[in-house]
Amino acid sequence: MGLVMTSAPLTEPVTVAEAKTHLRIDGDADDVLLGSLILTSRLHMEAALSLALITQSWKLVLDRWPKKACVDIPLGPLQALTAVKVKNSSGVAQTVAPTNYLVDIASRPARLIWNGDDPPQPGVKAGGIEIDFVAGFGATAASVPAPLRHGLLMLTAHWYEHRDPVEIGSTTTRMPDAISDLIQPFRTIRL
Repeated sequence: MGLVMTSAPLTEPVTVAEAKTHLRIDGDADDVLLGSLILTSRLHMEAALSLALITQSWKLVLDRWPKKACVDIPLGPLQALTAVKVKNSSGVAQTVAPTNYLVDIASRPARLIWNGDDPPQPGVKAGGIEIDFVAGFGATAASVPAPLRHGLLMLTAHWYEHRDPVEIGSTTTRMPDAISDLIQPFRTIRL
């Protein structure tokens, strides 16, 4: 299974000006750094929560259909499932009619459920199924829940204050507890 971003968000959930206010910075010298930290913080938070904060488009690529009768969409909140394609033996993607499946956006994670019949099988061994979807709370920063926006400001501030080079995977790269507690209600619980 692979996720490929096909269209990035057009804006960030917080602005550089909001980060500067949060950090009590008056000058413009660190604006580029703050923009980079906001982007990095958003990506880190989205990965930790399996969420898209701002509207963005993705492609889920599968080798085969799962044994169960549905496919979990691993990134939410799902706004729309735009296409389901299955590649034939020549590698040409054929679009599956939307009448063949249901989309359950109320579940977390959202699901694609087959509508009675078995799904069409791919004719290639790898990457034969492509599911295009749009995820995110909305197109503007105002659509992102306030606790997530505040957590994003806190994480940006944390990384602004702690610029030491660290090894990925070390305990110093983990999200501070106060931020983890703040975003805890948005975590997906997996059994």
